[in-house]
Amino acid sequence: MDGFGQKLKTTLEMIKFEHTLFALPFAFLGAVLAADGLPTGWQIVWITVAMFGARSAAMSFNRIIDRKFDAENPRTANRELPSGKLSVKFAWMFFVVSVASFLLSAYSLNWLTFALSPVALISILGYSYAKRFTAWAHLILGWALAISPTAAWIAVRGAIDSEVPILLSLLVMMWTAGFDVMYACQDFEFDRKAGLRSIPARFGIKNSLMIARLFHAQAFIVLLLLYLVTELGWLALVGVLAVGALMIYQHTLVKPNDLSRMNAAFFTTNAFVSVILFVTFGGAVFASKF
Repeated sequence: MDGFGQKLKTTLEMIKFEHTLFALPFAFLGAVLAADGLPTGWQIVWITVAMFGARSAAMSFNRIIDRKFDAENPRTANRELPSGKLSVKFAWMFFVVSVASFLLSAYSLNWLTFALSPVALISILGYSYAKRFTAWAHLILGWALAISPTAAWIAVRGAIDSEVPILLSLLVMMWTAGFDVMYACQDFEFDRKAGLRSIPARFGIKNSLMIARLFHAQAFIVLLLLYLVTELGWLALVGVLAVGALMIYQHTLVKPNDLSRMNAAFFTTNAFVSVILFVTFGGAVFASKF
């Protein structure tokens, strides 16, 4: 593989490109609900480009800004930038291209999507600084991911003309905040030593896991409201119950004195939540046409 190709591969590994799976189905679900069926081909293409561009920009910016802390943290010291596997210059180039692709896709969708694109950028990039100022940075990350379903709704309809995208975004926000609090428990000691703010650093691991459960309970309540508002029937109800069961299961994997199964709780169960809701709620939309 040539030099550029290897650098690009390393960059995609750095930003965990495959984890776009967490948020992309929520954007697609927002688009399907907005279209009450299948959006146009071009809308699907540009929503996809926007999602990849936004997430790539956010993750690369986060890695660049946090490279000093990553180098000092034993858990993250081997990441691509602190370990020298990738140059900061190349990471900045990738960031600029990602931002440009996001703005191009927003412009290609409709005027409101483009007009609101700076708000989205400020939100997703601002999270990188949040832990320097507030223990509630997890909610800011939740907000950054929560933008996607409402943005997709706007991309299809050109307006926010329903409570549905708001509920879907609120669900994503609380779901994300909950699992981010759990994941941050791994850096509990380092965050305190480095002066970084997080719920685990402020409240301790035991209390933080309780707060994560509270966030996920709130997410489930919003999910129930979304189901009642959309009136999508039994298939969507299956999704509600499946996601509720996954949330409960996730919290059985992690205990205050045992974080060894955190990766299973974070990467495995969370990857299923957005897919399940897209398949069940999205499937219910199409089923209602027959």
